[in-house]
Amino acid sequence: MAKQTNPFLNFDMTSMMANFDPTKMADEFSKIAGQYKLPGFDVDAIMASQRKNIEALTAANQAAVAGMQQVAKRQAEILQTTLDEASKSLANLGKSTDAKDITAKQTELFSVAFEKALANMSELADMVAKSSGEASEVINTRIAENLDEVKALAKKLSK
Repeated sequence: MAKQTNPFLNFDMTSMMANFDPTKMADEFSKIAGQYKLPGFDVDAIMASQRKNIEALTAANQAAVAGMQQVAKRQAEILQTTLDEASKSLANLGKSTDAKDITAKQTELFSVAFEKALANMSELADMVAKSSGEASEVINTRIAENLDEVKALAKKLSK
């Protein structure tokens, strides 16, 4: 039996987003804001902070997309394995002629399938939690850094 693959799950979201560069937008905004000089207002520091925010969001999005791609890939693998096993099981089940034997095999098949389904759900949930945790960590780190930057700017302004 030839192994089939799902052509819809064989794509890379990161290549789709390769041309999207939010730092270019921040640079353009920085140029425009730099034209206006306000006393006590450090445009460069604020723009640098915002650029870091955009970079952190981009990194978090990339981590989330990569994680979801891994989940989708694993789901496709699970589906393919399940279909292959179901096909083999049905072929074996068709060889039986005794009703008690068929019932016993069906009961065993359902039991094994249920246990595998639970294990697969647990594995996928762990993958999603890991991916979400990685993306959240990027954002949490940037929030802490941003608070420190705001404190530093406030100190400068109070002098």
